[in-house]
Amino acid sequence: MANLKEVRTRIASTQSTQQITKAMKMVSATKLRKAQNAITQMRPYADKLNGILRNLAETAKSEESLQGYFEHREVKNVLLIVNSSDRGLCGGFNANVIKEVRNLTTNKYTGDVNVEVKFLGKKAYEYFKRSDLNKDTEDMQIFLDLNAEAAFELGDTVISEFLAGKYDEVRVVYNKFKNAATQIVTAEKVLPVELEAFDAVSEKETTYNADFSFEPSKTQLLETLIPRAVKTQIYRTMLDSQASEHGSRMVAMDKATENAGELIYDLKLQYNQARQAAITTEILEIVGGAAALDS
Repeated sequence: MANLKEVRTRIASTQSTQQITKAMKMVSATKLRKAQNAITQMRPYADKLNGILRNLAETAKSEESLQGYFEHREVKNVLLIVNSSDRGLCGGFNANVIKEVRNLTTNKYTGDVNVEVKFLGKKAYEYFKRSDLNKDTEDMQIFLDLNAEAAFELGDTVISEFLAGKYDEVRVVYNKFKNAATQIVTAEKVLPVELEAFDAVSEKETTYNADFSFEPSKTQLLETLIPRAVKTQIYRTMLDSQASEHGSRMVAMDKATENAGELIYDLKLQYNQARQAAITTEILEIVGGAAALDS
């Protein structure tokens, strides 16, 4: 059995760790509230925008100037936008994203398909940096100060490269936020645009059959709305990922705090047992010494 000093040291060390994990949990809970507000405020806007596009879908399909957004080419060049965190200690958040990227690159995009990975966040890059994948780290630090302007700039670049033919398909790999305890890893296709995806709008969204007059024309509206919808979709995935990170870290630190409490309880029990054993030994030695003197 460990001596009393060793057990006391372990108890103090575990209590210190527990204080750190508890503080990290509180910080993550505060950040989660902010991130959750951001994604819940974004979703109605995205749903309404998708609803407008759904009502203009037939026009979009027939306009030659818009066909570049919907063109399904033979998939030879793929861009994966991978959302991960800059720091660890967030449970399976990064591991799930990494697993999905590995699944896509080994099972879906095989053979002559060239895959380029754009990393948003450090952790996924640190895992894949020695791999043979084509890696783009230009926007890796975007989560340090995530905002719509930075996300839309990234979206503009991705759209222009897709329209120029550099990529035949663009997907975003991220953790979709459901609640603090549940995140769903998702590989969402953003280009080419599939108008059928715009049917997945809010249940409150209604398709209007009335005749509308448009100013400017439907085509001009769509030339603005379609790229905005794509950029909004990319920005939404980033907000989802950010909220998922904080939720995952909060849950992980809560569990770590709970485990530290259980370990402290076990160590204190061990300490008391060792202390009682030491006292008992001392009493036996005193009784033995007294008996020897009497004899």
